Order: sequence, then structure tokens, then C-alpha cells
Amino acid sequence: MRSSWFSKLSVIFGSRPPLSWLLLCLISLVALITVLGSSSSNAFDSVTPTPVPNIYLNYRRLKEQAAVDYLELKSLSLGASRQRELGLCGKERENYVPCFNISENLLAGFKDGEEFDRHCEVSRDRERCLVRPPKDYKIPLRWPTGRDVIWSGNVKITKDQFLSSGSMTKRLMLLEENQITFHSEDGLTFDGVNDYSRQIAEMIGLGSETEFLQAGVRTVLDIGCGFGGFGAHLLSLKVMAICIAAYEATGSQVQFALERGLPAMIGNFILRQLPYPSLSFDMVHCAQCGIVWDEKDGMFLIEADRVLKPGGYFVLTSPTDKLHESSVSMRNRNMLTPLEELTQKICWSLLAQQDETFIWQKTGDTDCYASRKQGAVPLCQEGHNDQSYYQPLLSCISGTNSKRWIPIQNRSSNSHMSSTELEVHGVLPEDFFEDLQVWKSALKNYWSLLTPLIFSDHPKRPGDEDPLPPFNMVRNVMDMNAHYGGLNAAFLEEKKSVWVMNVVPVRGPNTLPLILNQGFAGVLHDWCEPFPTYPRTYDMLHANGLLSHLTSERCSLMDLFLEMDRILRPEGWVVLSDKVGAIEMGRTLAAQIRWEARVIDLQNGSDQRLLVCQKPFVKK
Repeated sequence: MRSSWFSKLSVIFGSRPPLSWLLLCLISLVALITVLGSSSSNAFDSVTPTPVPNIYLNYRRLKEQAAVDYLELKSLSLGASRQRELGLCGKERENYVPCFNISENLLAGFKDGEEFDRHCEVSRDRERCLVRPPKDYKIPLRWPTGRDVIWSGNVKITKDQFLSSGSMTKRLMLLEENQITFHSEDGLTFDGVNDYSRQIAEMIGLGSETEFLQAGVRTVLDIGCGFGGFGAHLLSLKVMAICIAAYEATGSQVQFALERGLPAMIGNFILRQLPYPSLSFDMVHCAQCGIVWDEKDGMFLIEADRVLKPGGYFVLTSPTDKLHESSVSMRNRNMLTPLEELTQKICWSLLAQQDETFIWQKTGDTDCYASRKQGAVPLCQEGHNDQSYYQPLLSCISGTNSKRWIPIQNRSSNSHMSSTELEVHGVLPEDFFEDLQVWKSALKNYWSLLTPLIFSDHPKRPGDEDPLPPFNMVRNVMDMNAHYGGLNAAFLEEKKSVWVMNVVPVRGPNTLPLILNQGFAGVLHDWCEPFPTYPRTYDMLHANGLLSHLTSERCSLMDLFLEMDRILRPEGWVVLSDKVGAIEMGRTLAAQIRWEARVIDLQNGSDQRLLVCQKPFVKK
């Protein structure tokens, strides 16, 4: 056979093929490779993205190119993933919050209020679908208008529920047509939020409420915050108040607060600690929060002590008069109430009492614990301080051996972190300030990209100027891998009207104490689990390096993206910065959950990419 082939070739070309024939074969082979390579490049353009102008130098050209490229990108992504697009969940999941399934918790044996707690371990496998907005949902009004007026269709409360609510709620808000209006002067206490805040300031020895920051009060944990009136007022004083309240199927305090653009999350401590390290807050506030503090051998109050910083304040307002009447009657008999006795056991002193408000101050001197009487609450052993992610409640006092045991009155009133404070947190000053500069630059880049022009089918004419998004385009921002809180600091310096929930992943370095010490909102969280919030509560999600970090974990990136979609508002934004492989995986997942997405090459010689996405407003 072989000899016959050579014989035929010899007849045609002679004993040796001519050079021209060999050259023709070589040219044909090169042409075939070129055609195949071009086809492959078109099919997998994500592997070798088309170069774009340097993001750090020319945004105008970048946005023009992005607008032109979007149709091609959209057709490619839809062609590859249309069959895998996820469907919408049923109407019953419009306000779905994973890990807070009361019926499942009851079946698992939880009772006496524990069924309202967070139980991810008993949750069944979730159906993979996209949580749809309610039929009457509307995009929230921009800050600060959205603080005082919200759309009633965006929160789960009916007119009948509103009319049947207590007098305090009616004083706080007014239902008109399809809006709920909040009155900043009414609602929390008998004389209004302003007077109440001023009263607290005077009770802790301040001349006015504007002196909170000078007195070391930067962060407040507001337990059972109502609908956020006190927190909104504190924010106007540049004091960060974080609302936590138990899960509620309807009329949720947390959902209302977030809808108003106020920091809040679902949280209680019936069984477990709050997801904060010890010594986290300057003040813990409870106004009609419904907690009986001396129950369970005082473990609730011990948990409040754990998160309270040395020299911090515990403010308790109880308009039922029960606490006041009990205190007066017991004192007349030279006796202490159970709550007063417990506060002495944990080295709190009753600083002031006026009407229904009591204020205790936590000791700033660790020697107090050694001088207590017999029967006092014991001190925890070393090692308890850092284990605070939904661990069982403790019956001992923690934080006394921490390097962060610094009375709030001894801190600098300057909002910037000093070198000494950074060293307490184990952070080198040069690393911290370098990180801040990086995020100041990055924020300008991000902000320029947060414009629908990226996803426009009709790019602007050449020469037309694109205005930057307004300073109040977004309000509720979550940094899903916050590190030092640099993005939050950059937002403040740029005077954007946002607040940031700085999330510190539990499997990474615990930088949350540093974040809280700067007066920012933050929380520990495991991104293998759902975040404790209601659907549609954030305008923007940001994460730097999170996808790469989670690829080695046990959780599914698809579940992460579904959770991001659940908590993101329609027309909200996602900005992910990561290595090229993780970003390309993220773009595939974004297409499956119907986000409009664009990968941006930073053109700085690194393998870092940006994935900028926008969630569509699906009305179906």
C-alpha cells in the first residue's frame, strides 16, 4: 500500500516533490490554523479579552468602548448560557430569609423563642431560583428623601397590620396612599428623638448631644431599634448606630430600617453570641427592646457586656414603669433589684436614672474584677475573646486580657487611626495608609463605571460628555471582604452619601475590631451561609478577592451569587475585583442569574480583572 502511494506521487511530481508544492502545503496549513484560531477566539473571547483603554487613565474611551462592545458580549453570553438561566421563585418567597424558617425550626425541636433564632443547620436544601420583587415594588427614593419616605409595597406590612399596631408605631409613621412617611421628631419616646438623645447626653455628663464623639461614643449597638428613628438621628451626629432585631415575618424593624437607608441586620442572642468580637461597641442601647436582661442567670446582660468596650454605656429605657417601680420599692427596703445586683457582679455602675431611662457604665479598670464580692460572675479563660461567630452564650466575662482593653474615654477624638492604635490591632501603619490610598483611587474608578452607559444598546455620540453618577446614587453598600475598611474610608473622604456594611469573612484575619474602632458598621460572616438580612436591602455589593478565597472552601459559588442576587435591589450594582480565572467564572454565573455584566481588564500588567454587573428589574 505504502509503495503504491509513493509510486503515484512519483508519477505526478517525479522522484522528489517540487519546492513550490511544499510551499503551497505550508501556506495552506498556516491559513487553516488562522481560520480555526479566529473562530476559537470569537467563541472564547473571555480567555483573551479585547484590550481596552487603561481604566486608570481614560474612562471616557472605556465607557464608549464598553457600550459598543456590549451587544456582542450579550449575544455571546446568552448564546452560551440561555439554557442554564435560572427561573424565578414563587410568590411565597418574595420576602424569603434563609436560616429563619420558623416551621422547620419548630419541627427540629426549638421552642420558647428559640424558633425565631438563626438555624442554618436545620434548613433544607434551597431551591435554586431568583427571588422576585413584590408586584408593587418600586425603586427606593434617593437619600435623604428615602430616609423619611418609603414605598409601602417594598416592605411586608399591610394597612390592617399598620392600623392594629401600637400607638408608638402610629406616632412614628404615617401611611398615605402607597407611601409610608416617617416623622423625625416623633416616635421613640414621649418627647421625641431629639430630646431623648439630648437627655442621654446629659445623663452621661455631656453638655449636649454633639459631644458624643468627643466622649468616645462612635458606635452604638441599637437592640430592637423600632423603625430606626434613634439611629437616624445619631447618624446625623456622625455616630454610627447599627440596628439589630429578631427576625419578623411581617412589619420587620430591620426591613424598615434598611429600606430607609439605615444600618441594620437580623440578630438576637437567645441562644448564641452576636457575630461581633468582644469589646466592639461604645454604647449598647435598648428602648422597649423586649429583652428581660436578668433571665437565664444574666447571660443576656453578660453578652451585652462582652460586646461593650471598657468605659462604655448601657442605656435601658422601659416606659412600662415596671423597672422604675421595682427599683423604687426595693430601695425603700434597702434591697437591690435582680438587675442592679447583676450589674454590680459584672462591674457596671449605675451612672444615672431619669424617668424611664437607666444608664450604666462598664468599668474601665480591670482591677474592679478582683475586688468584687463572692458570687460574682467569673472571668473567662484566654481564648474566648476571638471565638464569637454564633458561639453559645457565655456565663463569664470576656475581653479583660485583650490588648484592646482601652477605655473609650482614653481614645483620641480624632476620627483617624493613630499609629499606636493600629499597633494594638496588629497592623503596620504603612500598610494601613497604603491600603487607604489604594481604595481612594479604586473608588474613583468604580464610581465612573456605575452608569447604565456600560449596558446601553445606544451608545452616546462621540464628543458627548457623560456626567458622573450623582453622589447619592447608592445608599446601602456592602463590602463583602472588607479587610481594613478602606473602601468605607474612601467613601467618606469622597463625601458620598453611603454607609457600608463591612463584612469580615470568618476564615480570614479578624480585622473587624479595627473596622469598628474607626466608627464604621461591620460584622463577621461565613459566606458559605446566607447573610442575615431581608431581600432587596442593598444598592451595591463589592468584593475584592472573595471569589478566589472561596474557591478553596466548601461552599458553592452559585449559591453565593444567588444570595447576592437575593439581597441586591433591582437595578443594583455588583463590583468584583479578582484574578482573571475567578472573574471569568463569575461572569458565567452572572449570566445564569440574568445580570448584565462586563469584564474590564485593568491593563496594569497584572492578572486582576473587574467584573461590573447590574441586576435588572424583573417584573413578572
